[in-house]
Amino acid sequence: MSAWGRPDLPDFPWDALSAHGATARSHPGGIVDLSIGTPVDPTPPVVQDALRAGADAPGYPTTVGTPAVRDAIAAWFARRRGVVGIAPDACVPTIGSKELVAWLPTLLGLGRGDVVALPTIAYPTYDVGARLAGAAPVAIDPDDLPASGRLDGRRVALVWVNSPSNPTGDVMGVAALARVVAWARRVGAVVASDECYCELGWDTTDVPSVLDPRVCGDSHENLLVVQSLSKQSSLAGYRAGILAGDRALVDAVVAVRKQAGMLVPSPVQAAMVAALGDDDHVRVARERYAARRAALLPALGAHGLEVPGSPAGLYLWATGGRDGWLDVADLARAGILVAPGSFYGRAGGQHVRVALTATDERVAAAVQRLAA
Repeated sequence: MSAWGRPDLPDFPWDALSAHGATARSHPGGIVDLSIGTPVDPTPPVVQDALRAGADAPGYPTTVGTPAVRDAIAAWFARRRGVVGIAPDACVPTIGSKELVAWLPTLLGLGRGDVVALPTIAYPTYDVGARLAGAAPVAIDPDDLPASGRLDGRRVALVWVNSPSNPTGDVMGVAALARVVAWARRVGAVVASDECYCELGWDTTDVPSVLDPRVCGDSHENLLVVQSLSKQSSLAGYRAGILAGDRALVDAVVAVRKQAGMLVPSPVQAAMVAALGDDDHVRVARERYAARRAALLPALGAHGLEVPGSPAGLYLWATGGRDGWLDVADLARAGILVAPGSFYGRAGGQHVRVALTATDERVAAAVQRLAA
């Protein structure tokens, strides 16, 4: 065994799907991959044009981003998220959102003696980010956060919330978010809100941001939002993410990112300006995903998989009332690859996550196979 590496980190979960992926690919009609959730629809022309126009970029970009991209981020938060009063200098571009999620505890200076609280069913990178910093990840319901701000003698320094949730699609309302914010301010913790699926509400019309004045009042103190353009703008390949919120926290993160050379390429920043300023392509993306969701929901039900929730987001959180790996294997034999719920925590063990990110033709093939 090599002496190098990080034995404290869990195995990369997606590697465990390899055998089931091979089974699904062997289907005579080909695989329908509804597992990882990578966008398949074309990047909008308005964004591609902006990328090409910004291609002449011989100099290094700055860590904080161009004035244009910071202005665009602030304007988008005001227009689309109801966030008033956020200044452009409290907004920065990031190299996708996963990079920021994985490194935020380190960038904030967390370490041994600190706890990172995360949802009981959660995107696994929250856990990984805590471990990279040497902090302790603890899965806990937001309503069970300790009044003292400490768990087992360690301070809860960072709390992750994710609404709409990956994988469940659950949405935290104004009151629930406000309780977490009030708790964090009382004990001196940071709330990091992952809002990457905020444009994809289905059974609910109100998907509040933690920076919404209904949640946080007239201050963004102790609050950060992580946002991504990967899904709403089909920009996963561009690695275009956003960090915004408490200016003091943003400045602290930027100071470390400068040292590490975490720079978003200038052409990508130009593309972000175009994407953030154009709502039409987001509406088109919503309509595509809505149609795929409407097709998959009854098909999963006919196959014996219930979806009792998932009111928002890019995934259907389905259960057959048994070990989710059995449903993964069952669907793989039909040429459909999904993710087991256990990837997202013990509480997800009887679920599978079904992504809406396949072409219309592949979704139609999945519906046909599920019916058969």
